[in-house]
Amino acid sequence: MPTTLQNVAIDCADPYGLALFWSKVTDRPLHPACQPDAPEAQVLLAEGPVLHFNRVAEPKTDKNRLHVCLCPETPRDEEVERLLGIGAAFVADHRNPDGTGWAVLADPEGNEFCVLRSAAEREATES
Repeated sequence: MPTTLQNVAIDCADPYGLALFWSKVTDRPLHPACQPDAPEAQVLLAEGPVLHFNRVAEPKTDKNRLHVCLCPETPRDEEVERLLGIGAAFVADHRNPDGTGWAVLADPEGNEFCVLRSAAEREATES
């Protein structure tokens, strides 16, 4: 019998605030029961698992062992600029002169994530 991946849990100091950030990133709503002072919050993705944010006392201290990769509908570099504008921080640039590669950003609590090329950008370099 297969097992279903229900959520991706992210430890953080401010579950509601971080869920609001990721709600803007994904353009998806918070779970209706989310409250600003609650110990957890969720972003309801269109498909796949829920993004679940848990309040923990300890701060992030090292590189993520697990991270998410985003594939935008718009060009990668436009999405990077949009995400920086809503509160992400730039971590590392792995973009190449030929348009391939990715950018590593961090959310407001330092959790790293990658921004990949859009499907259209991948198609353009594969032909």
